Amino acid sequence: MANAPHEAMHRIFQEYPGLFSRLSEVLGVAFPEPTTTEILTNDLTENQPLERRVDTLLRIETERDGPFLLAVEAQGRKDPDKHASWAYYFSYLLAKYRLPTTLLVVCQDRATAEWAARPVPLGAPQWPVLTLHPLVAGPHNIPLVTDVAEARKDLALATLSAITHADNPDVGAILKALSTALRDAPETIANPIVELTAQGLGNRPAAQQWRNLVAVDLSFYTSPLSEEIRDEGRALGEARGQAKSLLMMLDLRGVVIPDEAREKITGCVDTELLDRWFTRAATATSAEEIFAGE
Repeated sequence: MANAPHEAMHRIFQEYPGLFSRLSEVLGVAFPEPTTTEILTNDLTENQPLERRVDTLLRIETERDGPFLLAVEAQGRKDPDKHASWAYYFSYLLAKYRLPTTLLVVCQDRATAEWAARPVPLGAPQWPVLTLHPLVAGPHNIPLVTDVAEARKDLALATLSAITHADNPDVGAILKALSTALRDAPETIANPIVELTAQGLGNRPAAQQWRNLVAVDLSFYTSPLSEEIRDEGRALGEARGQAKSLLMMLDLRGVVIPDEAREKITGCVDTELLDRWFTRAATATSAEEIFAGE
């Protein structure tokens, strides 16, 4: 099942198809710079019940070598069944488009990346018909872009660096370099980067680091993530105000509030729940009456 990091690992090539030619240099395979790129349908299903979908499929035009296809797969774990699927994708695309086809697998952990990078002979052991050998990008070969100048020079690669190193203890330095570099970028460029990075980090601890950086370094942007953080900040401020008013009323009425109950009130961020407690506090004679039924 697709999740947020899975989507970000291949969608970044849809948003920034030129990233592949630069990434190929990092991976030690030279592909020419694209002149134009077209996103093709990712549906590889035939007129049979079996459904096949590659994550992202691009047709990339180049001046030197002409067009080629790039199939991008985001892989989150080892899956022996994928070898047959990838071989199918390659054969299908070659038969349908009659163009050179490259398979790029993007991973977020070293073990999965090393597994995906191993050549896999397909066919009888005595005579394999073909050997599956995709290009693989992951924490084992994508550089840690922690320098602001380097991030500014290639924002897409810096984003992929953050996504593939999401579990690295030094990911905070990558995120800080990226957020700093984005300060100088137009909003139309920064917004997709902000969202892809958040999506790629998923629910890892680094995701909260990114939210904090967006809230501070990129507070002037109006990306969906920035707006979400601002909304959360406004809601938190409102909840704190309600909690303060509730405690003040209880103090004025002389109701004794134990430390545990006081912490429960100050730690609550649910404004509707605080409203109910406030209504009960008007007549309550103890903390137990305020929380009754909750």
